[in-house]
Amino acid sequence: MAEVWITGIGLVTALGCDRETTWSRLLRGESGVAALRLFDTAGYRTHLAAQVDDSCLALPSIAAAALRHASRTSRLGIAAAAEALADARLAGEATVHRPWAVVFGGGSAGLFEAESFLRRRLAGGPRTRALEEFLEVPQDASTDRVAEAFTLAGPRVTVTTACSSSTVAVGLAAEMVAGGEVDVALAGGADGLCRLTFAGFNSLRAVDPHPAKPFDRRRKGLNLGEGAAVLILERAERALARGARPYARVLGYGVTADAFHMTQPDASGAAWERTIRAALADAGLTPEDVDYINAHGTATEQNDPAEAAAYRRVFGERLAGVPVSSVKGALGHCLCGAGGIEAAITALAVARGMAPPTAGFAEPDPACPVDPVPGVGRPWPIRVALSASFAFGGNSAALVLGKVT
Repeated sequence: MAEVWITGIGLVTALGCDRETTWSRLLRGESGVAALRLFDTAGYRTHLAAQVDDSCLALPSIAAAALRHASRTSRLGIAAAAEALADARLAGEATVHRPWAVVFGGGSAGLFEAESFLRRRLAGGPRTRALEEFLEVPQDASTDRVAEAFTLAGPRVTVTTACSSSTVAVGLAAEMVAGGEVDVALAGGADGLCRLTFAGFNSLRAVDPHPAKPFDRRRKGLNLGEGAAVLILERAERALARGARPYARVLGYGVTADAFHMTQPDASGAAWERTIRAALADAGLTPEDVDYINAHGTATEQNDPAEAAAYRRVFGERLAGVPVSSVKGALGHCLCGAGGIEAAITALAVARGMAPPTAGFAEPDPACPVDPVPGVGRPWPIRVALSASFAFGGNSAALVLGKVT
């Protein structure tokens, strides 16, 4: 199988409308969690979320026709794709019906817009609804809108495995590129905030009324977020031939089903251990090769100890010397977009030799014996990194990224 490089990255998060703003603020230990402005949160357990600023959705460089029916979630994906293509110096090529793949994690799609229609209807508004308010409801809508915005004529794949969706998407896209199915793939995902997911996580009491604190003794739950990430994947020889500047290599990935519980983790860590070992085996590496872990790190009372237990099972005593950070304290939990965002940040960490911090962490918990990189980013030599996503329904996935030498 051919070597696959990440040659472009686009990011849209609560910390910024682009890759570099998100990265620099993340390294400074800043958080995008604040009072939610998108809809009324009266009556909910929490009023906080990591909301993307509306200015990120303007997209003046994208043709109006491509945005006519685009939901908030699709606009996030298009913005990230535009930045990734420009970063990879492929923006011009993506205007002539290239047979490139778009492989996306899909979640809420156009639910926010559909909810807005329903609220108007219940308030006595008209029965008819604008076209854009139902075209975007299917979970593959953002995948389609990204492909259409950049006239990409290759395969379109939408993965919906809850919070591991876009991690799986990156792994699948890497396989497609490595196997010669496509020359280039846009991989990642997008997910926007909506009332349904906000109400659901509140009803589960999985949210913290205050900013989340992954791996911290005082943690009480997560903060929801929204955002998008797109990684440009291409074969190394193609990238070399055109003088591309890679961030990292996709070395392997693993996908497993816990078969344990719909929402609760296996406290022993055994289920997630299988995921990590599958990813390392696919990469042809051992636990001794890993220098940094980008954790799922939801800050819920049960998940963080189970995740730490999985890392102890895999890395043993060596875990004490491996930074394990969660970006969800800064970016919120972006659900089906989370894995792609975290893969992008992991690729930046590999390329720039910096372990991002865990925003919100202050007090260690004996049940979570990891080094969460408190405070600000830490210079750290990273040859191999693991990015892990452990989702509801037992849908677990992990990516292994490596430095290009």
